[in-house]
Amino acid sequence: MNQGRIWTVVNPTVGLPLLLGSVTVIAILVHFAVLSNTAWFPKYWQGGTVAAAPAAPAAAPAAAPAKK
Repeated sequence: MNQGRIWTVVNPTVGLPLLLGSVTVIAILVHFAVLSNTAWFPKYWQGGTVAAAPAAPAAAPAAAPAKK
């Protein structure tokens, strides 16, 4: 463990809950930012359907040159 000596300064019963709590807070903030700054995410959570993109017309096959 690279940072094993940190537990000589910070007690694990204090440090681990602080570490896990900060990770939780950051994850909640990221989710809130995505939820509030995108239009598709709230619809995704509500189960909305996504409209399919209009299909492009099929291209006609190129005509082979006539042989003489």
